[in-house]
Amino acid sequence: MSLGFSGEVTEFYHRFRRGYPPAAFDAIAEAFALGEDDVVLDLGCGTGQLAVPMAARVRAVVGMDPSPDMLARARQTAADAGVTTASWLLGSDTDVPALGSVLGGLGAVTVGQALHWMDHATLFAAVKPLLRAGGGIAVVTNGEPLWLQDSAWSQALRGVLSGWFGQPITAACGTDDASQERYRAALTAGGYATEVRVVGYTGDLTAEEIIGGVYSAMGEDQLPSAEERPVFEDRIRTAIAPHAPFTEPVRVTILTGRA
Repeated sequence: MSLGFSGEVTEFYHRFRRGYPPAAFDAIAEAFALGEDDVVLDLGCGTGQLAVPMAARVRAVVGMDPSPDMLARARQTAADAGVTTASWLLGSDTDVPALGSVLGGLGAVTVGQALHWMDHATLFAAVKPLLRAGGGIAVVTNGEPLWLQDSAWSQALRGVLSGWFGQPITAACGTDDASQERYRAALTAGGYATEVRVVGYTGDLTAEEIIGGVYSAMGEDQLPSAEERPVFEDRIRTAIAPHAPFTEPVRVTILTGRA
């Protein structure tokens, strides 16, 4: 799907993307012994799902994203939460080498469900000079996409999306085992000591949350038009309705590489 996370998609992303359970932040903090003196860079920060809660555990967080709209919403999210120790930078993974002149001695760099958009091997090499001793990078994946789960409602959703777009919908967004193994191998090759931690929980969704979650994964250019949306949403509701309640087991994977 498109990278055009801007405009209306920003609000869908903010409202419907899963947050992270406290245990995931515990795992990141433990992996790098993060404390009140540390600064964390959250790369591909989106609307702040990872960066804003992380700010409470360290001295400061810097959220970085290529979308001005995402950063504006993240800034508002932080303000609404009373977080004053987060700052926001416009940029992507290719800009990380330039950060050496302004950021150094980082406790960690986090990437939450965004690494599949990046050149991960190049990024891992670029991050290393920015880290303090014992710091590292955490690749956090927040469960499988709504359309790739084993449940009957997810299979029905996948059928609707495949029909709508005229092709099979198989994007795993870096959550699949092959991607995780590829990331881990690249970290090891880059000289990082790796470890995998998993936090699991079960969530319940409404039809509105499923539809909003689908919209949050589309580029702005892929969103159905205002005229098309009632048809699109009705197809999803009709397909998944027989399979209620909509329960999903979420497996949060934290792949860490310690420098």
